[in-house]
Amino acid sequence: MELIQRPRRLRGNDAVRRLCRETRMSPDSLIYPIFVDETLQGTRPIEALPGQNHYGLDSVCLAVEECLAAGVHHCILFGLPAHKDAVGSSAWAEDGVVQKAIRAIKEKYPEFYVITDVCMCEYTDHGHCGILCGHEVDNDKTLEVLAKTALSHVQAGADMVAPSDMMDGRVAAIRAILDEHGYTATPIMAYSAKYASAFYGPFRSAAGSAPSFGDRKGYQMDPHNRKEALKECALDVEEGADILMVKPALSYLDVIRECSDAYDLPMCAYSVSGEYAMIKAAAAAGLINEYRIMCESALSVFRAGANMLITYYAKELAQAIQKGDIG
Repeated sequence: MELIQRPRRLRGNDAVRRLCRETRMSPDSLIYPIFVDETLQGTRPIEALPGQNHYGLDSVCLAVEECLAAGVHHCILFGLPAHKDAVGSSAWAEDGVVQKAIRAIKEKYPEFYVITDVCMCEYTDHGHCGILCGHEVDNDKTLEVLAKTALSHVQAGADMVAPSDMMDGRVAAIRAILDEHGYTATPIMAYSAKYASAFYGPFRSAAGSAPSFGDRKGYQMDPHNRKEALKECALDVEEGADILMVKPALSYLDVIRECSDAYDLPMCAYSVSGEYAMIKAAAAAGLINEYRIMCESALSVFRAGANMLITYYAKELAQAIQKGDIG
């Protein structure tokens, strides 16, 4: 048969396949979530997230050492405070759990890149992401406490802040307070298109952040909506965001693609706890090859247009890249 085009020519062996890859991954594009519990000494396995741990302030540097050993140089910190109240006051306290964790990390590993999650849900006694007025989150009152929290993180040594609350105007409020205090070079990673997803269950268990009543559909995005994600990204760009994010990742690959194509800013995706837990559960049941599924699902996120990925598999993925199994 006389065929001019034979695409299989570029699939014949591993060397040519690697040469012609359209999507490439690097350990430098991976961000590992670290949970720091102010009440804990040492480490404690997270039941809802097999293979993950809570770290005490005395052991948080162990998490960093594990990252560095695997080739991961970026983390995002989540704090579990000893004290919660209606306004989440420990979120911006100078001696808050995240602030102390940042200082501990930076004292020992100053070059390790620390991103902090900026939200109120882990610090409020009601579990919502802002200040309540009755049973509703007051958007504009919440902006003030989010800004104070972000500033406190940066003053403690955070390299980047990542507001995940989905309040209108929070990027502008954070940018304004950081600039006012001389932190004009500190980037903001905006959780721009954060959907009201059922995939967050294991995280809420791990972070102790489930709402005590109602849900978060009034401020997180409706999973039915695609164009709204473009609008949210546009607003964050206008307000001064440096990186945009889509969360969750796997069920929203179309949104990652559209937002990545529409805006010139770097695009992050968050492969959330439910995605991780499903892979773990299926692997434990002997239904899938966990290693290959881990690699393939992460690759799909980068193929969709992400430049970086927050993932509980960050350490394993970095090693897979270094081995040449993905990347």
